[in-house]
Amino acid sequence: MPTAAQVASLYRISYQLTYIMFQPIYLICVDNRTRNIYILAGYDEEIEFQILPNGELSDEPN
Repeated sequence: MPTAAQVASLYRISYQLTYIMFQPIYLICVDNRTRNIYILAGYDEEIEFQILPNGELSDEPN
């Protein structure tokens, strides 16, 4: 289950992707190992985000 901070960040990112950038979101899931929320978006699925349990975005390279 996502934390309250993750839900707030997820809402903010989802809003920006769909209403400001007009990018589709293909996948939102929780990684059970790290408890991070993973977002895959963009017309070519080139936009990726990971939201840490504290609500911050991960700056980890893929």
